[in-house]
Amino acid sequence: MVDLSTQKRLAAEVLGVGVSRIRIDPERIEDVEAALRREDIKRLIKEGAIWVEQAHRNSRGRWKERHAKRKKGHKRGPGKRKGAKDARADSKERWVKTIRKIRRYLRWLRDHKVFSKDEAENRRIYRRLYMLAKGGTFTCLADLKRYLRDMGYEVR
Repeated sequence: MVDLSTQKRLAAEVLGVGVSRIRIDPERIEDVEAALRREDIKRLIKEGAIWVEQAHRNSRGRWKERHAKRKKGHKRGPGKRKGAKDARADSKERWVKTIRKIRRYLRWLRDHKVFSKDEAENRRIYRRLYMLAKGGTFTCLADLKRYLRDMGYEVR
């Protein structure tokens, strides 16, 4: 076996990669063995006698498989969860989203005079519902709509 360590080192320096990634064409070994200068190595690279092998990376196969399952909701059960409920989904953020939705809906109802045609009465009912929402009476928008239906208001 011919020692081509010098040629491999030179090729690695020219190409800016590690020596382990340098590959030499077995049919052109004599040409590579004769090359002792950088110019010779560059010429052989251009001719295709010396090339760089692609870098190896971690396989993504297992990740892709697991990711596809998790997208379907698998592998998300209680046994996979670490951390408190609040650590996974902040309860304050959830509250903010819910209350904004409820308040937006209450504003819409007030502006469209759903509660009463009388402006003062409309405003009074709106304030009462607003304060109930603020107090946490309604867990979600559907809960508010259910409450309004029970109170006899026509809502869409």
